[in-house]
Amino acid sequence: MEGQRKGRCVTVYDCRYENKARPRREVLETSGLNFNAFLLLLQRKFSIHSHETFVLATTDRIVLDFEKFEELQDGSTLHLLQQEGQALTGATEEHINFTPHYDTLIKGGLHEYYASESQNPLAYALAELIDNSLSATARNPGVRTVEIRMVFDGTQGKPTVIVLDNGCGMTSKQLKNWAVYRLSKFSRERVTVGGKLEGYTRPDPVRRSLNSDISYFGVGGKQAVFFIGNSARMITKPVGSPDVHELVLSKEEFESREKDKRDIYSTVIKNRKPGDSSHVKEDERCLRALIAEESGKESFTAVVIGGVLPQHIDFLKRDFFVLTRQLANLYHYYIHGVHGKDPKSCSATADHLPKIDIQITLREKPPKCPRALNLREVDNDRQTLFLGAAVDAFEFNCTTEDGGTVEGVIRYHPFLYDRETYPQDPDAPPDFHDDDNDCDKDSAAGQQGGARRPIFDCFWNGRLIPYTKLHEFDWCAANKGPKELAECYGRISGALFSDDRFNVSTNKLTFMNLELKLKQKSTIFTRVVNSQKQRGKILKEFTEWLKNCHEKFDKQVKFMGFKGTITRTDVTTKRMQHPWATFSSIEWDGQEYATGQLVKSRKTVPIVYGRVGRFLLHGEHKGNVFATGGEVEVVLEPKEFYDAVKIIAISRIDKTATEEAIQSNIENDSAKFPQLLQVSWPKGNPWPQNARRPAGTDFGPLQVKILNKMGESLSQMPAVGLGKGKKMAVEYKIVHHVSKEDKTILCQVAQHSPNWGFAFKKMDGLTNLGKYTFSLSTKINETNACVFGGRKLPSFELMFTIVAGEAQSFAVGAVSATLNVGVPFSIPLFIKDAHDNAALTPADLRPVLKCSGLELSYETVNNVGTTSTIRGVKAKGKVQNYQQSKTYELKVTLPGLKTDTQTVQICLLPGNPHSLHVTPEDEPITLENGNAVTFSAQVHDEAGNVTAHAKQIVCCQVTGFPPVTADCSTSGAGQLVTKPINLQIINGEPQNLTVQFEMPKSKWKVPLVLRKLKVVPSTKVSRMELCGGDNLVLKNHEKIEWLAGGSLENLFYKLFDEAGRPVPPTAQIARGIKVNWTRDVNDEDLARGKLPVLQVPTQVQPALFYQVSYKDQSVSVSFNIVPRPDEPTQLKATLLQNTVKLGEILPGNIRLELLDQYDNTTKTFNSTCKNHITVEADGLDKSAIAFVWQESSSSVVVTGVQFRPGPLGPRELCFTYGGFEGRVLVKVTAGVPAQLKLVSGPETPLQVLNDHGIPTPFVVQLCDEWGNPTADQRVVVRVNSSPPTLKVTTAVISKPVSAEGRASFPVSAVSGTKGCYELVFDGSLNQKPIPGFTVNLTVIPDPNKPVSLSVEYNTAAVFPAGGRFPVFSVTVVSDEGCPMTTFNPAAVSMLLWKEAPPGNPHPCAEVTELRCSKPTRNEKNDRFHFRDKDIPEQVGKYAIKFSLQIGDGKLLSSNQISIDVVANQPVRLAPDSPPPTPFVSDSNVIAHRTLVENMTLRIMDAHGNPAGRDLGGAVVVSIENPGGGESVPLFEGQRNSLTTSLVDGKAHFTRLVIMQNSPGENGKDYVLLFRPEGSAVPTTLDPFQLPFRFNKDAENQRTMFELTKKKNTLTSSINAYKETFNTSKELLSLMTTKHLDESQIETVIRNELINRNVEIGDTIPEIDRLLNAKRSEVDQILRTPRRVCSIPDQFRGQQDVLGAVGHLAFVQDDDAARVISWQLRGDMDCVLTKTLASAQRIYSNTRGQQQVMSLETMFVREDNRPLPHIRCGRSLFDPPGNPVYALDLLLFPSDPQSCRIAFKSILGNTILMDDLDSANSYRKAVVQHKMPCPTILTRQGDRISGNGKFGGAQNRAPPMHALKVFGAPLPPRHAALKEHIDLLSKHRAALEKREKAAEDREVHLKSMKSPDMLQMRKKMEDMITQLEETERLLLSTPVRPGKRRLEGFHELSATIGKRFK
Repeated sequence: MEGQRKGRCVTVYDCRYENKARPRREVLETSGLNFNAFLLLLQRKFSIHSHETFVLATTDRIVLDFEKFEELQDGSTLHLLQQEGQALTGATEEHINFTPHYDTLIKGGLHEYYASESQNPLAYALAELIDNSLSATARNPGVRTVEIRMVFDGTQGKPTVIVLDNGCGMTSKQLKNWAVYRLSKFSRERVTVGGKLEGYTRPDPVRRSLNSDISYFGVGGKQAVFFIGNSARMITKPVGSPDVHELVLSKEEFESREKDKRDIYSTVIKNRKPGDSSHVKEDERCLRALIAEESGKESFTAVVIGGVLPQHIDFLKRDFFVLTRQLANLYHYYIHGVHGKDPKSCSATADHLPKIDIQITLREKPPKCPRALNLREVDNDRQTLFLGAAVDAFEFNCTTEDGGTVEGVIRYHPFLYDRETYPQDPDAPPDFHDDDNDCDKDSAAGQQGGARRPIFDCFWNGRLIPYTKLHEFDWCAANKGPKELAECYGRISGALFSDDRFNVSTNKLTFMNLELKLKQKSTIFTRVVNSQKQRGKILKEFTEWLKNCHEKFDKQVKFMGFKGTITRTDVTTKRMQHPWATFSSIEWDGQEYATGQLVKSRKTVPIVYGRVGRFLLHGEHKGNVFATGGEVEVVLEPKEFYDAVKIIAISRIDKTATEEAIQSNIENDSAKFPQLLQVSWPKGNPWPQNARRPAGTDFGPLQVKILNKMGESLSQMPAVGLGKGKKMAVEYKIVHHVSKEDKTILCQVAQHSPNWGFAFKKMDGLTNLGKYTFSLSTKINETNACVFGGRKLPSFELMFTIVAGEAQSFAVGAVSATLNVGVPFSIPLFIKDAHDNAALTPADLRPVLKCSGLELSYETVNNVGTTSTIRGVKAKGKVQNYQQSKTYELKVTLPGLKTDTQTVQICLLPGNPHSLHVTPEDEPITLENGNAVTFSAQVHDEAGNVTAHAKQIVCCQVTGFPPVTADCSTSGAGQLVTKPINLQIINGEPQNLTVQFEMPKSKWKVPLVLRKLKVVPSTKVSRMELCGGDNLVLKNHEKIEWLAGGSLENLFYKLFDEAGRPVPPTAQIARGIKVNWTRDVNDEDLARGKLPVLQVPTQVQPALFYQVSYKDQSVSVSFNIVPRPDEPTQLKATLLQNTVKLGEILPGNIRLELLDQYDNTTKTFNSTCKNHITVEADGLDKSAIAFVWQESSSSVVVTGVQFRPGPLGPRELCFTYGGFEGRVLVKVTAGVPAQLKLVSGPETPLQVLNDHGIPTPFVVQLCDEWGNPTADQRVVVRVNSSPPTLKVTTAVISKPVSAEGRASFPVSAVSGTKGCYELVFDGSLNQKPIPGFTVNLTVIPDPNKPVSLSVEYNTAAVFPAGGRFPVFSVTVVSDEGCPMTTFNPAAVSMLLWKEAPPGNPHPCAEVTELRCSKPTRNEKNDRFHFRDKDIPEQVGKYAIKFSLQIGDGKLLSSNQISIDVVANQPVRLAPDSPPPTPFVSDSNVIAHRTLVENMTLRIMDAHGNPAGRDLGGAVVVSIENPGGGESVPLFEGQRNSLTTSLVDGKAHFTRLVIMQNSPGENGKDYVLLFRPEGSAVPTTLDPFQLPFRFNKDAENQRTMFELTKKKNTLTSSINAYKETFNTSKELLSLMTTKHLDESQIETVIRNELINRNVEIGDTIPEIDRLLNAKRSEVDQILRTPRRVCSIPDQFRGQQDVLGAVGHLAFVQDDDAARVISWQLRGDMDCVLTKTLASAQRIYSNTRGQQQVMSLETMFVREDNRPLPHIRCGRSLFDPPGNPVYALDLLLFPSDPQSCRIAFKSILGNTILMDDLDSANSYRKAVVQHKMPCPTILTRQGDRISGNGKFGGAQNRAPPMHALKVFGAPLPPRHAALKEHIDLLSKHRAALEKREKAAEDREVHLKSMKSPDMLQMRKKMEDMITQLEETERLLLSTPVRPGKRRLEGFHELSATIGKRFK
């Protein structure tokens, strides 16, 4: 150790104080000193006081102690600091030596030259520096950034290249190690970084060896720096250090040191604080900006290369993108992950590596713009091109003998269509491509060089080694595979990924031994599938993979004429059944095959002949495609034999077979087909066609033969191909044609017999009348089919009729089940033959009728055809009553028939009414006066039977009395009870009356019945008298006075009858006596005639009514008694109004009265009594009191009662007069309304979002001048805003106060600009103002409210018809003025319509709605883009408007944009409308020679818009002969062409006429050609061609013209009809598909409901019932009271705002909610936001009054830490009190992830337990295990803080009502119900859609079968017939002799219209 200390010196910089210009430097000798002695020396040198603290650290910020001091080396540099983390006060320097490592000699022979392979190696030199950066950033937790800045701007200093990364940085010791040449990472000493000792550790294996371990040898960085320039400045800041270290190495410095004989490998490391650029020279001023970026960076490293060589500068400027492409290829898999940048792959995010950004920037001298490119954006590097062109990959592993591992991948690049897809290597040497030019272009091997091209790129630790490429391995060589795959070996590329066990050169350009090791026999190759190694031979696996790629991806057959996509059920493998694309033709090996073409198969069993049905290709395809093969569907021929389709591979088509040979083979087989049936009658009784035979005639027997075209008899189908022909049979069928349907009565099948062929026996029993069809049909025995191969087999048909025989019997028709006596009826008779068929009636028919017990008769017999009717039959006799019918047997006999008698049963009921029978029958009938009489009546028919009919009413009329009726409709009888007969009896004499009985308004004439009635006097009581003592007699209705409270005694009653005779009272009579003054009567007194005592009421009142009655007042006496008052006994005060307002006189008067003992008012008061009355009360103001005597009522009125100001409430008034005293209570209320006060309202300061309401209403109270609440509903309260620019929306702006004097103003919306406002509340009473108050509020813009749509587009753009609109960018602007991004793109629409012309006041424009496009990578995502939208094809003014659906059916629209659509590029010359086809002749009539008349031609664009406004020139008209020939008609003047001027793109032709006797061929077609010419006319314009027909015969011309015109008209109409029918058919198909889709959706939802055990309904009403029930249950749950948070949450719903803390969570348990809410009481109203910007916005808008918290500023703690008593998954002890984290008891209804982060930060690890004792025990146990214990809360409300403190009021939660607590969640049943409601609603909607779809389909089906549609189809068929006839006439129109008729003229003439479509 002494030896180590000898001669050791250290340099110390004093960096303690900022005010020093530069740190003081001292070199101290430390030899022989220990650490303490060194500290004393240090204190002495730097004058450090003993009490002063300091820190001594190395440049690596390692604080010195005894151990570290001993390890110091000679020349070390130390920093003297006040504290460990202090920043340097100035720059310091540390001298270092960087002698090269001895490996410089040992490995000096390795290849280290960059310039090789004929490429510029600059990219590979820069890659060495990028390797170092990737190694440095390997442990970055976030984005790894590497930036290469190339500054070639002379204004910024000399040319500089900077390589900057955000890696871990280097300590000064690591920086020194970097400077040592060839000091590899394996040879370096371990260094301390961030307090930890670190050294090299081999990384763990990863896929593709992407371990970033590529900074390796200690050579490449230095070589690269001095290859690029002549100096290197290393600037670095390590992790955990506040210092920046700089090291400068330069060529000039090395040369200077060598020249001065100084140590070359010695320099200084500068240590400084971040951002200090004071040492930077002027020619390096570009570094100042780089150094300025250091502040705030945790760590970084920058390599600054100065003096960049000129050739490199030229290359970087010229080939910037070549450099970036080469670098992107080198680090492709580091940038894009293990799978690389495959455009077709969807697993780009599967890479587990951190994101790596490598940015290249080039800055040149202005005005050149800087260039910047991220290597991630490069898409043309070699790896990207090869990955993008590959369709499949073969992965494998190589394992060498020494344990080296290589991952390999081979990619396949298919042949597509007509070319190879193997990409060209952009970095390949030019010679490589030159060789390719000499190769065969038609082969894959020839196109890319084939065997000469290497397959594998080689990567080392994930980085490309560019100069090493491997050609192939034995198992993937072309000579090892099958010959048919030879060309496929030229379509593969690959890559090898090795680890560091394979050596590379120090500059990482070539592998040293990779190929040698991999091609050793011991190397094992294994295929890898889905990251799993597969067992098997690699050669076999690769060959199968290559073959599969060839078959699946190479496209060599061209499929054309795409028809659609189908599903094939004939394919057994389910996954191969769909999809299959169908095509109409293919092109294969130079030959074209199309649908309908005859083909023959080869190498199939059997060989098949047929026509192509279609071509099939598996997969989703549209349009023409290429493939390696496919299948063809062949319809076998002859079709009548096979009737089958066979699918074979396209490769099985025999390309050598000719169509003639195939057709000949088919025709030979077709001649053997059965042709006809030969029928014979062996018994000689043939039935002719349409024969008529009587019922029962025999039919047959028959013999049948089947004959072919050659007359040969056949029993089976001829044999064609392989196998026997199918047997045939003959079906025998007889069909009876009935009225509605045909009925088969016999059907037999006869097989062939060698003896008698096809035979059928005789048939009898044809007895049913009508028409018959007998048919014989040939059928295939196996299938019973009568059609074979689409061709019907021969048949035979015979029509005949069966008629009826002679009459033999009859049948009785239906007779009415119920008959009435004497009512006529009819009996129908049906005449039959022997087979029960209807027969004609005999002429002499005379029926005979008989029935026992009845008399029968009839009028006539009516015979019609086969029916005879007996009319007017009547039956008479005695029958049972109307309720019991009797059955009779009626016999009908027809003499002369074989069966002559039939019996029919009838039921006979009584007949129609005929007479009345009334009882009793006494004459006269005696009746006592006052009684009623009862009669019985019956209605009889003509036979005396009681009968009942509808409306059978019997009326009884007594003279002088109202009639009574009885309804006899039901039973035929009734009882009639008259009203009581009350007559005036005079002198007791009886009186006589008459009673009449009749049936009024009856349709039957029934005679009257009369009876006599005698009425005698009654013996009942009819009069009463009352009398009392002292000869008192009370007359009826008499009025008497009596003393109040007195009584009347000794009252008696007397009774008399109708004749005036006294009726003595009896006990029975007494029971009928009633009095109205009492219920307590004595029956014995009443029996003696004595009435109960009458007690007069005690109160004076009007006359009282009293009555004595007998038998319910039929006999009574009534009288009235008026009570009078007694002497006075008391004084009474009466208030008219018991309430008086403070400060006012009592309204109304107080009346004073003297009352008797019964409170009756006496007349004692007089005018002098008022002077003796006094009054007393608390606070009574007597100044206005007055007493007034009222003579009318004998009372005194008191006025002027009022009270002085004082407390409100009841006051007692005491009045005295003489010895009398009276008291009364008066309620004193508030005074007159004088002011308004705010009782309740929202909390202040009040802040409201724009267009939002205020949740809490303002409640205003009306008060008097003393502040007492008062009420006066006449007072109206108003609310206004100040200033009035604030719009306040309330239900009413003014309202009267309520009965309590209050008015509530809920504010539903407040609208205004951002700012402060006032709400002014005032009132008025009878137009007099009442002062009120004001409320201050602040309006905050609503960030979630869209207010406008901002549209951006190129306003200078031109809109050509049919082109594309420029991109419209639509921004939804919020109330804050910021873009909104929360809307669904589907809610934004672009509306386009054509503006109406100015003269049209009612435009009817069709609006086109366009949807927005998906944003591209470079477009902003805060707006919607409408891209590539088609401009209308018609020119004119159009309007564009953008709209946004913002909910509730509301739309937000942009300003209307008007555009002018102009014509596109001119493409043709054409008329405004197509002219008719001219027909001309060479006659002397000019009209017959006219070609064109009044036609205007215009230059138009592709859409028919005039496009030649500025074009001029001429139009040359000539006549062309399309078929060739010299004879051409000439214009007038014998000219072959005419010229007309073209002005503004328009030329007008008044008339074009051919000359008379013009040359030309008769019936020949010619073309009139209009060709535009001129210097300004584009040469690409299409001329206008007008075909016409030339005839020599004028009559022929006219005929052809008329026929052609008719043909064109019919063709147009037929096409219109077909379009209608096709549209209807397509619509039916769409409706059917929709119905099936809706049914499937409904089934899926139904199954989901069933799986969840939810009751379902089959109809919409049932579903509505279930929904209503569940919604009612939800409403019941919501109405159930539960705990809610009372804190306002006014900011919730704003952008990036979660809401108030108290509203973000629910707590189920009440105790837990109470204690947790108390723990967080200071944070409950805090608003939580997602972003800091949102928090700052709320803070600013509330002027700092609202506390806010942002997730962006929160420290996220570990969230899955177990409870303290759990360690390593095991409990340390058994915890008491059920501990649980309080955070786990919170339920977050929305955004649970963000809320959990926030509450974790707020609540921490707080624990909740049951009680305080358990909590203390738990804490004690945790602490004893050396574990920290967080705060503990208890359900009882106690708290133990984190330091163990508990007890006291501050650690005890108050009651729940005193807290603002978390709300309680809804019960789980609520969520289940909501889910059920959602599913049921979906089911209802799906069911409704299904039913609607079915209904629409049914309606459409009916419309398709409607008479109108059938009529349209009939018209179309008629038109088709007319069209065929017209075409026949056109073809047969004669021509003059010697002249030929034009062939196919109608096809040519039809082309005219096509030119204008």
